[in-house]
Amino acid sequence: MAAKIFVFGSINGQLQPAFSKLSTLNAKNAFSFAIVTGNLFSSEQDDEQLTQLLNGQLQIPCPTYFTVGTVSLPPRVIERIEKDEEIAPNLHYLGKRSTTKTSEGVRIVTLGGLLDPNIIAGLSKEQILPFHTEGDAKSLRGANSADILLTTTWPSDVWKNSPKAKEMSINSTTAPSSPAIAELCEALKPKYHLSMSPGDFCFEREPFFPEKTEEEQDKGIQLTRFISLAPWGNAAKAKSMYAFTLNRDAIITPPTGSTITPFYKPAVTKRSAEDAGFSRFSHGDSRHERKSHRRHRERSPPPGPERCFFCLCNPNLSTHMVGCIGEAAYLATAKGPLTTSNTYKERGLNFSGHFVITPVDHLATLSKTELGEEQAKTTFQEMKRFRESLQSMVSTVSKHKLGAVTWEISRSRNIHAHWQFLPVPIELVSKGLVEAGFRVLAEDMKLGKFVVKDFETADEVEGDYFRVWIWGEEDDEKEGGKVIGKSLLMQFGDEIRFDLQYPRKVMAKLLKLENRTFWQDVVQTEEEEMAEVAAFREAFKEWNFT
Repeated sequence: MAAKIFVFGSINGQLQPAFSKLSTLNAKNAFSFAIVTGNLFSSEQDDEQLTQLLNGQLQIPCPTYFTVGTVSLPPRVIERIEKDEEIAPNLHYLGKRSTTKTSEGVRIVTLGGLLDPNIIAGLSKEQILPFHTEGDAKSLRGANSADILLTTTWPSDVWKNSPKAKEMSINSTTAPSSPAIAELCEALKPKYHLSMSPGDFCFEREPFFPEKTEEEQDKGIQLTRFISLAPWGNAAKAKSMYAFTLNRDAIITPPTGSTITPFYKPAVTKRSAEDAGFSRFSHGDSRHERKSHRRHRERSPPPGPERCFFCLCNPNLSTHMVGCIGEAAYLATAKGPLTTSNTYKERGLNFSGHFVITPVDHLATLSKTELGEEQAKTTFQEMKRFRESLQSMVSTVSKHKLGAVTWEISRSRNIHAHWQFLPVPIELVSKGLVEAGFRVLAEDMKLGKFVVKDFETADEVEGDYFRVWIWGEEDDEKEGGKVIGKSLLMQFGDEIRFDLQYPRKVMAKLLKLENRTFWQDVVQTEEEEMAEVAAFREAFKEWNFT
């Protein structure tokens, strides 16, 4: 039977009325257990109610768990904890740092207290004081999983990508938060993350889920709900109680309004090319399918438009990265751009220039089969117009010191077709170094051979392919602007494990930006992303046809 769980916000010493309310509700619902977030006791604890609690005179109708919050526990409570004595019937102290499995099999990982900035490393030596260390948080990651994560401190960035947080003006100044708690939540992927509210408000964030590889998709989605309840009996009458049934059934489709995890942090471990990940404006359409040597498993269907991070209809779209929207396609800055705002500053470009050109329609390949002949042609022409406008812009702004490279990875199992555009020093184009770079690495990685071929939609090429346009306009005083342009095509079959990072690896090596090869390692802040879009829009005014 699924566990029915009741949750309190900080009770702040109001023991008698809170447990009386729990008794009333429990009589109708028969909760498996209850949890108190934040402070069970107050810094000015009413001694009479505390005595009643310790004497067993306050009825607690079901097992109730708590940890240390932001204030110290009463000395008489500490004394019982240290002697390993019962505090009161049905009242259980989880400890400050612990992993607990209830009789119902519910796994609770707990980290109470605020981060102690005076302790740089190591674990807390005691389990009582309302402070913890980063080491405490890191050590709990070894629990590997949790049904419920209970913390006093909020995880940093939990407000990101949350319409509710934006509506409530919740940000880094709202509550004590910690990157270590965010990393803990990201590692454990609890079904519920419960934390105390610092004021008379309740913040119940939209559910969120991590990015998944294709291999993991058939296991369902690990959905986390972050809930920070207001204190019990608050003057604003904000929500201070919550009840839920812990559902362990696999979740295949995220509920409406759910978002990707707000806790993304660049990876520090070495990864293979196929571990590059899928994210909005990432540098691969989806995680590459890994072939199982043991058995073949069917892939889950790709996400629909409402969950696709390239679709404008996705309510969780990072709209601040969109530069302009046409009739059939749109232009946006790339997430974790290869180049930076300083890369081409001496050549007149004050933003990265790394863009993604994307069809508005949700489609795996830009083809007549998916769009119909007329719409496919319209979409291609508008994407081409964006590409040519960008080429003209970077060439003009840089006084012909920059050319451009645009690439496309077309696969039948893509999530959403798109092109990536990147400025490149004109001399790399004119000397043939860009073309050579793509050919050499393709040969080294045994991906296939290139041919020179100019075409429009995917219907004109059999199977999956990689395409790159190399373009530049030299400043020739005698002959005027000399245009260099070439379209290269490389086809590949199912037997080729195509590296989705291949084009970025080529360009990173040519530009001597190998330390920025993986987009996840160079993600900008939202403020930096917004500044990038603003600078681009200003420069693109002359060429913006939308």
